[in-house]
Amino acid sequence: MASVMDHQLRLYNSLGRRMEDFTPSADVVGLYSCGPTVYSFPHLGNMRPYVFADTLRRALRWKGIAVRHVINITDVGHAVADSDTGEDKIEVAAAREHRSVADITAFYTKAFFDDTAALNVLPADVYPRATDYVPQMIEFAARLEERGYTYLLPSGLYFDTSKSPGYGALAMMDVAGQREAARVEYVEGRRNKTDFALWRAEEPGVRRVMRWESPWGWGAPGWHLECSVMSMALLGEHFDIHTGGVDHRELHHVNEIAQSEAYLGDGRPWVRFWLHNEFLVLNNAKIAKSSGPVPRLFDLTEAGYHPMAYRLFLLGGHYRSQLDFATQAIDAAQATLRRLVTRVAPLRPLPVVETLAAARGLLPPDDSGVASGDKAATAYLDQLDAAISADLATPKILAALQESLRDLDISVEGLRVVVAAADALLGLGLADLDPGEVDRRRSVADLDSEELETIERLVADRTQARLEKNWARADEIRSELEMLGVRVTDTPTGPSWQLR
Repeated sequence: MASVMDHQLRLYNSLGRRMEDFTPSADVVGLYSCGPTVYSFPHLGNMRPYVFADTLRRALRWKGIAVRHVINITDVGHAVADSDTGEDKIEVAAAREHRSVADITAFYTKAFFDDTAALNVLPADVYPRATDYVPQMIEFAARLEERGYTYLLPSGLYFDTSKSPGYGALAMMDVAGQREAARVEYVEGRRNKTDFALWRAEEPGVRRVMRWESPWGWGAPGWHLECSVMSMALLGEHFDIHTGGVDHRELHHVNEIAQSEAYLGDGRPWVRFWLHNEFLVLNNAKIAKSSGPVPRLFDLTEAGYHPMAYRLFLLGGHYRSQLDFATQAIDAAQATLRRLVTRVAPLRPLPVVETLAAARGLLPPDDSGVASGDKAATAYLDQLDAAISADLATPKILAALQESLRDLDISVEGLRVVVAAADALLGLGLADLDPGEVDRRRSVADLDSEELETIERLVADRTQARLEKNWARADEIRSELEMLGVRVTDTPTGPSWQLR
């Protein structure tokens, strides 16, 4: 008899590094995700946290749990190199591109929304902008000052981490070790290396583009302050889940916790569950803007890949595992997507399924009228529920989906329900994708003169690098060509290339 047991949702809590049963603390789960700093185009690595958070939302919906999701837009406060001093990333971008701060933030915020929409990420309930909450940030910092958690330096108002008893618990580093290793930047007068700016004062003789008056002089808020303030304003002083990239686990989220729990002063954990996705890596290094040009979703689509192929690539690995971005992996994801869409197309229209209860309700009852008469479909729904309940095990959901499409024992109606249920969790848009949309590779005839010139120049540069035995540079250029959808083949008479 197929099981109809509901599996307990279990999530890996970074706070303690352990799997825990998740049960909501309120009728609506508060979910906060660290959002983009809108100073440049988001790259592929930037998009992984939002596909991960989207999967979490779909899991909660599947369980019938109501969610209020907040993703912030950082349009002030994030200094270059994530430091406490120096220029704001937004202001640097505005100067570089000879555009106003408002133009920069509007342009790159739209780019972020375009990419999340293309990846079928469910919209958050609220996208608060940091600049709209600066008065509340000043009030927040003033309360910390009243409680004795701060000290003032010429460079700004700093949080004294020595007065935070649990500081660093999320990073699981001993406090002394973390204070020793935390930062490399030198700040005159800072008491501990882990102390961080709540308010960044203007440097003498330097007038910021984005500036506000405060009790500590003209300046701008520190990077960590915004998330505490906006999350509390929109989700309440305590909420259930905070997500972000694993890089935030060691610094940004540690500082959020310290200032928030000092502000609240109630002895309770500020947030119950902290979930972090791992990095996307390229050539064994984290994909980051600081390392130079990095691939964007636009680059993939220009090369003929469907955005859902990238989503499928991400879901093919567990969110807590590093993923190696390689052309072969994206090719495989594109091929898998094409096969899925081709197999699903004859089953359309698919039913609308968002929850486990709804999926089970669509299956026919057995002779007793109690349990489903389609034992194969019931078993697959149980597999889907078990997988999503085990810390969002999306690779297992994909495996169950593919197995169901090959299963000769499942009814057509049962299969339609299973496919719709799997897609409610995966978000691949299988109900609507046309097979012809999936593969949009171009031919050489589709290239304009500038694109053709770029490809030929790169091929020539690679040939020269190989002649000079500069193999590292040659490999870099090959990677650039692959991102353009170009495959190079070395022959005895020289290199040849073709569009993939």
